[in-house]
Amino acid sequence: MDRYSRLVAWLKVLLPLTALGLLSTLFLLSRNIDPMATVPFAETEIAERLKGQQITAPFFSGTTDAGDRVTVSAGTMATRAGTNNEASDLSAQIDLSSGTRIVLFSDRGAFDMMQGTSSLRGNVVITTSTGYKLTSDALHTDFDTLAVESPGPVMGSGPLGVLNAGQMQLQRVGDNENAHLIFTNGVKLIYDPKNLEE
Repeated sequence: MDRYSRLVAWLKVLLPLTALGLLSTLFLLSRNIDPMATVPFAETEIAERLKGQQITAPFFSGTTDAGDRVTVSAGTMATRAGTNNEASDLSAQIDLSSGTRIVLFSDRGAFDMMQGTSSLRGNVVITTSTGYKLTSDALHTDFDTLAVESPGPVMGSGPLGVLNAGQMQLQRVGDNENAHLIFTNGVKLIYDPKNLEE
């Protein structure tokens, strides 16, 4: 037998034995896990989840009659007895048929799936692909007609400069018209021509 054949014969024995040794140390040195240990949940979190049905990371999408795409997602959504679907960490994206994108963020809100409406509350941020970034305390949305309304003050910036308004609406006037942002109720605009030059 030549030298190469002897080496192969020894490796056929040594390599499987080495593998067995490595596997045995893996199981011998592993920690014991107590199967009776409790799952680390806070008591308040368990009580909150038991109050009603809850969904984690829900995602909804659809299209309006005018061809606008609407996508809504949330961190959690829960159904409480006698109320609409309450959600937290809301995000909605509306892609208008004209090509404009509107993104809405909110800390919390309520949805009525049967009516196709939502009410966003707490740190509402509205961003558009046309350059507007607005904040408000509340925002009401009807996804069927794509009517978005801020019943209270709106502050932010846009292509023309910094603006404040008592109310804002996103609406489509005619059936084939593009949707427009309409600011009303004491609009104050600080015009900045540098924004237009960029």
